[in-house]
Amino acid sequence: MRHWIPLGALAVLLFSQSTLQAACCYFSAKNADILQPAQKAFITWDPKENIETFTVQPKFEGNALDFGMVIPTPTQPKLHEMPRDFFKHLAIYSILKKREFPHSKLLPARRFNDAIMFGAALETASAGGRDREQQKKPTVVVLEAGVVGSLDYKIIEASRADDLFQWLKDHKYSYSGDEATLNHYIQKKWLFTVMKIDTAQMKRNKDGSFAGEVTPTRFQFTSEKLVYPLKITQISVKDKTEALFYVQAPFKVDLPGDMTYQYTWVPMLQAAMGCTPDGLPGKGVVWLKAIEGRVPVLLQRARELGFNFVSGQRPQPNKNGHIPTTMEWARKLTAEDIKVLKGEGPYSERVPDVDEGFTQADLKDMQRAQAIYKVIQARLNKARQERPFGYLVREAPTDDVRALQQLAGHLQAGLFITKFRKIFARDEMNDDLLLVPARYNDQDDNSEYEEILPTSPP
Repeated sequence: MRHWIPLGALAVLLFSQSTLQAACCYFSAKNADILQPAQKAFITWDPKENIETFTVQPKFEGNALDFGMVIPTPTQPKLHEMPRDFFKHLAIYSILKKREFPHSKLLPARRFNDAIMFGAALETASAGGRDREQQKKPTVVVLEAGVVGSLDYKIIEASRADDLFQWLKDHKYSYSGDEATLNHYIQKKWLFTVMKIDTAQMKRNKDGSFAGEVTPTRFQFTSEKLVYPLKITQISVKDKTEALFYVQAPFKVDLPGDMTYQYTWVPMLQAAMGCTPDGLPGKGVVWLKAIEGRVPVLLQRARELGFNFVSGQRPQPNKNGHIPTTMEWARKLTAEDIKVLKGEGPYSERVPDVDEGFTQADLKDMQRAQAIYKVIQARLNKARQERPFGYLVREAPTDDVRALQQLAGHLQAGLFITKFRKIFARDEMNDDLLLVPARYNDQDDNSEYEEILPTSPP
């Protein structure tokens, strides 16, 4: 019997009592468990054409030999295979930068300190035709069938939840969820994409269970709103599930209401105020200024919710088990950013090597050493004048930086990419996830986050 996973906004595990993270709902054979310990999603939104695209790559663990997933969408999607390491490339591209200063290994400590104390070191924080069921009154219709990458799929239209439930059973898909969840999407006239997962893609553990990530798949469809299926995940979640989103849109994106990341973003900016020698980067000061009259209200609401911000630490759950959303990277892409993808621009700034051309052996002669020290100090002074607040750097293996070219065509100049993480408690998954423009008190949040912010001093 085949194991199936309904994949929506966050994954849903069926037949297991363990916590998982997903963008789908799972179906699996009875007496076989399938876990989805993590899921990442890349979403692109075109509000002018009402076209939404999302790419998902669930990570599965379990002992089922044959299983799959179901993804509900508002309209019939077009499916495309994506590069297997697509999300690895996104992670490399969105590594936060940190400030570094040139230093000398040759200059004596006292003179070295005198020469380079020009900025405070920043702390880091971290279908080949319609295939219909032969029923007198067909209420479950296979609109399309095919293969994307290594995944077999069917796109299904259903008008009755009980008939869809029976269809899954008749086709050897054992679904442990309730009909009410299926009916939630049927009433909204959403469609269901059913995909079979090949366990050959996954690593086999010593106990015979499987673990691994399937090939990322892109779904493109029309939608009136930027929405991500979330409710279907609820049926396979015991208490909570985590999701990491990358959203590309004409504006910065947030979650609505008390799911907003402003409860962590605003106090983080406040904690960094006065710790950055050149002021808050990425328009952080502009954002705080725009909402300064309402910041006390926002922070008071955070306290009421039990969201206690501690600089430099991950947020902790409140008494209800709810954890605030955290923004992890945000930037409006420019033409220069796209050049980085194509290998035409630098991935990181280079900190000058002020000792270049000299070695420890050159310092054995005292007179020559004094001349070398003057040269090194002159270089340090030059760097201080040109970049008084240091150089923004980040590190990644050369091959990984070169592989960023696989993101070209998917990331677009002029659009905002917002990367945020949300751990959803089960009672936060009663409806599908709506993504909205980042805004507070009628002010648009255009602040960016690509540099590690310092934490406030103890």
